[in-house]
Amino acid sequence: MPQAPPSILFEDPDLLVVVKPAGLATANVPRGEASLLTRLRELLESDRRGAATASDTAFLGVVSRLDQPVSGVVVLARSPEAAAALSAQFRERTVEKTYHALVEGRFPGPIGETLTWTDLLERPPTGSAGNAAPQSPQEAVVEARLLARGVEVSLVELRPATGRRHQLRVQLGSRKCPIVGDRMYGSRLPFSCGIALHSSVLSIDHPSTGQRLSFRSPWPASWPQAARGLVLPNLAASS
Repeated sequence: MPQAPPSILFEDPDLLVVVKPAGLATANVPRGEASLLTRLRELLESDRRGAATASDTAFLGVVSRLDQPVSGVVVLARSPEAAAALSAQFRERTVEKTYHALVEGRFPGPIGETLTWTDLLERPPTGSAGNAAPQSPQEAVVEARLLARGVEVSLVELRPATGRRHQLRVQLGSRKCPIVGDRMYGSRLPFSCGIALHSSVLSIDHPSTGQRLSFRSPWPASWPQAARGLVLPNLAASS
């Protein structure tokens, strides 16, 4: 399936909130490869080519990331001040994040009950080969709730309190219910693009006004078929 382009949910002088398609890295890719950041810069420059100044696109700061195979809401900062304020919100855990996942296997809980999982995740060592320094494990906390159970897959809602690398993928895979398409963590079922993990809702405080804002991303086109008959909740885009 061709990769969908990123779409803009919200834009003002401080914020740019977008939907990242699965299969596209957020940032920090080798020269010449596309990322969400490079695509957005191209998109903004094209939209504002006739603007009086170029200052609108001079700064675009990544303050939240999604793994390359994951889709959904990502927020970027439009100024250094906004980047600092947003980064503080992520650091202080005032940002609310909701993900949905289609998982294989038997989810370890009844439908509708919220479970809190707290795990220690290993971190890769730092330093050059032969001189790598071991890193202490990081605590990973998430609230998980089974929304629907099917014959082959189940629909799970996830609200992480921490943002560790591959956190949700590891936590689900270690409980024998890997995310559909996530072969790295035990999935056997195919998925058309990326994996069936979607950042569906992101809530932040506006860095200038302090107003609480919530952004929702609709389901990617690949999800209804992958759900195999499960009813997906309404995720119509709104802020």
